[in-house]
Amino acid sequence: MAQHLDAFPRQEIHDTSLRLAGVALVVAPASNGSGACLLLTRRSSKLRRHAGQYALPGGRVDEGETFQEAALRELSEELGLHYDPSTVLGTLDDYKTRSGFCIRPFVVWGGSLAEMTPDPIEVATVFQIPLDDLDNSEIPRLTPGEDADRPILGTPIAVTGHVVHAPTAALIYQFREVAMHGRQTRVAHFEQPLFAWQ
Repeated sequence: MAQHLDAFPRQEIHDTSLRLAGVALVVAPASNGSGACLLLTRRSSKLRRHAGQYALPGGRVDEGETFQEAALRELSEELGLHYDPSTVLGTLDDYKTRSGFCIRPFVVWGGSLAEMTPDPIEVATVFQIPLDDLDNSEIPRLTPGEDADRPILGTPIAVTGHVVHAPTAALIYQFREVAMHGRQTRVAHFEQPLFAWQ
């Protein structure tokens, strides 16, 4: 994965009108011993923004922080997983959300999940997605948007029983394409469903 990410000519967004956020795509040994998995959370229904939605661990960049520092801090706060910068394998494209954020995704090589302690105020559920599941032929699932050139991207995730939508789906899809398979795939043109615009 590190080699694939290092070879990827990633794209950055420089738009001062956007709020900045860092997120972590954590690859770790699954708790059930079935192999590597990717962590996905479902946000608490009590949160003020994006309540109940599927999300990768992460959040807003605080003053004086870098994107990477924010991603690792939020990972610690949300899931109790404390990783240092040496665990970051690489970075995917920046992604502009309809809710006004520039998200920078970092692929993190995690260790044992035995110490994972999700914060119940922020996280309702943590899903461990087997990496093999991301090679599902139904990913990506595209549905028409208002603009014919910008279909809405979804990723059916079996362990959730649902289709996860962009922006989270876009980051997961690009993770599969770039980190797992070394394919230089862009996702900025995919649209997000209306509920993600808030």
